[in-house]
Amino acid sequence: MLFPTNRILGSNSLIEYIHLLNQLKSYSNIPQDLISSFKHYILLIYSSDQQNRFSEPLLWIGIYIALASLICSIAMVADLLHGLRNRKLWFPCKYFTLNAASLSVIAVAMKLPMDLNDSMPGHVDQVSKLGSMAFMCIMMANLLPSLTTMTNKELFTNIIALGVLVITLVVNVCIQINTGVLTLYINNEDLHGTISDARDVSGNATIHNIAAILYVVMLLMLLIIHACSSLAIVESKKMLESKYQAGHETALRDPQLQRLSVDPVEYLTQHVRIHWIMAETTSPQFIAACSATSSASGIICAACALGHTVILVFTFYIVPPRGYTSDYKWSMLAIFVIQSIGVILGTIAPLFRCFADLSFRVTNNHIKVFKVEKYWTRTLSYWKQSSISFSSRSRKCKILIHNSRILVLSFCTGIQKTTVVACQMIGLFKLPFVICGVHCFDCWNLLKAMLVSSCIPLVRNPEHPEQNIDLLRQYVLYLQDGMELAERTLKGITKSVNLVIQNAENHQPSNLINLLNQYDGFQGVGIYDSTAVAYLDCWSLPLVTLATIAISLPYIRNDRVDSLLISVSEGLAYVKLVEDSLNTTSDYVRIQKAAKMLWLEVEFYNRWLGNKLQNHAPDVIRAQDILQWFRAEAQNVVTEVEAMGIHGSNERAICANSMYRITQTILNQRNINEFSQDKLFSRLSSMISQILAACLTNLPQVITTNCHTSVIEKRQASVHAAAQLLGQATQIINTLHRRKLPNLNGDDLAFIGNWRRALNNPFPQNP
Repeated sequence: MLFPTNRILGSNSLIEYIHLLNQLKSYSNIPQDLISSFKHYILLIYSSDQQNRFSEPLLWIGIYIALASLICSIAMVADLLHGLRNRKLWFPCKYFTLNAASLSVIAVAMKLPMDLNDSMPGHVDQVSKLGSMAFMCIMMANLLPSLTTMTNKELFTNIIALGVLVITLVVNVCIQINTGVLTLYINNEDLHGTISDARDVSGNATIHNIAAILYVVMLLMLLIIHACSSLAIVESKKMLESKYQAGHETALRDPQLQRLSVDPVEYLTQHVRIHWIMAETTSPQFIAACSATSSASGIICAACALGHTVILVFTFYIVPPRGYTSDYKWSMLAIFVIQSIGVILGTIAPLFRCFADLSFRVTNNHIKVFKVEKYWTRTLSYWKQSSISFSSRSRKCKILIHNSRILVLSFCTGIQKTTVVACQMIGLFKLPFVICGVHCFDCWNLLKAMLVSSCIPLVRNPEHPEQNIDLLRQYVLYLQDGMELAERTLKGITKSVNLVIQNAENHQPSNLINLLNQYDGFQGVGIYDSTAVAYLDCWSLPLVTLATIAISLPYIRNDRVDSLLISVSEGLAYVKLVEDSLNTTSDYVRIQKAAKMLWLEVEFYNRWLGNKLQNHAPDVIRAQDILQWFRAEAQNVVTEVEAMGIHGSNERAICANSMYRITQTILNQRNINEFSQDKLFSRLSSMISQILAACLTNLPQVITTNCHTSVIEKRQASVHAAAQLLGQATQIINTLHRRKLPNLNGDDLAFIGNWRRALNNPFPQNP
């Protein structure tokens, strides 16, 4: 047998073995048949050496698995902290959601149980492989509420992808159980071990096989729960949307709410509270967390964590440990630690969701415990009743396909009902804990009442008076009839929106408020640009243009310039909200884009269309000269753009046209040649303040618009943004409410062109 390659000769074990055979040949008393038989082991040694060389990258693959597991664990912990911070103990999924990216990371984290032929000789290796299956169960339980954040198409594709991953994992684990790879122990110490050691290994292997089978069952149960929930989500969203729209219409006509309209802040606060409650109680994630499938998944998750703990105790405290000796080397320890921490921390959120249904109490005594509501099966019923087009012309073939479809859907409906009832039965395991928790809670309330009653003279309630719960309760929306939101939960939801508003009030835009208070009225909107030619304009572009002129004046104190710059920057953040909510046509969006580009250049680079500000000619000292310089530069830009054959809607052309019109308007004012830079700066600041004031009178409309959005998945975030805006803009709304508005309808206030026409023609003649 010849092995001429350098790769073979480079193997130390093979070279030593060949050298040993050559030595044996030199001895005459050793039979040649024996030496010849030893030569047959050369190929085995070569294969073993090659296998060791091929297994070298497995260490890096193990590190890759550990990093993927760490990402999943961090995402689950982030959702846990997000729920605690926002006092949402049903822990909505914000960071760890089911999508293509998360499925890819999860697939990497599941590399160990997917591995069919790599043996796991040590106990750390074995427990890590089993722990990966427990980790998968925990992740699936955490991902369940995120199904409600998807569209129907996304829901279908993600469930299919998750099903393929889970079924592949289950099949691979079953193969390993059958082949024995999952529980194969090979260690150098085992070769010289005692019979008792062998029994220990056999017992440990039996426990691991049982654990693997249980994990397989739990994975399949969780997959069925995900599929069952996805079918209910489609119909439940429709029901929730219908009830939300009805609640919104009721809120618009509510006489108690209309009586608060004299105080805009109080009216908006109550309006936000009402829509916050409707958004929270119709939140698909909240409804999913209160469902039977969520309770079942939480209990399964707790069982996985308990099983993983038992395996750890049995493996490392009862059976003599054998460490990690697989080809993954020390990366197995990193995988084991990270995934074990993920199992422990990831169990908290699903376990709390188990008790989310306690947020509701039954008001209808006729509700059955094991009742399957219609929304669980309505999607399947709709598919069963709908017709499909057939490509075949054969009548018998059409009848066969139709009957087969009805049969399959009827079977799926039965599976769906069985799953729901099974989940309700699994949910009964939490009853002992609920009873103990209720008794403990009652004892705590009694103790607290006794302490409070004994310290009444010393206690002062620092919070605002409690809101009218009865008024807010009528806006609580229910997916299932015969239920009522617990008063404790309703107060918690009301308290959460109050906290958001109060925290936002601590971040008032002080510089912007000071600028608005310096100048009264709205006259600056009518005089900033009095060109007779009709044109389209937005709020942000004239503000940026006027601010550019103001901060370019060289003889103004830096503190005044900086104060104006900060005020405009704060104001533009709110102007953007007004424009994004109320000025959304393509023409307005194009102008707003140009203004945004220009402001970035002015604020960060102190330039206007490439020209350095405060870099005028030495003889440009008068305010009039600076205005003429800007006008000339704007005209040059317009001429340059036209010479290049670029359309007038180009961003540079839009900004230059705005500068030309505004500077020409100011130059046409009387006594402009007598204006000092200080007087021009004050005039520009006045116009900026009054334009901002006119724009920000639309903030109440922006808040009410954000409270009501048609996209159910984005409704909570939109109402949260409205509550934050209300808190931040409280002083602005109160300040502008006292000013007299021009003769404009409510919808006309959103457009600066309407303001200009109304202020320039305050008394239009009747036709």
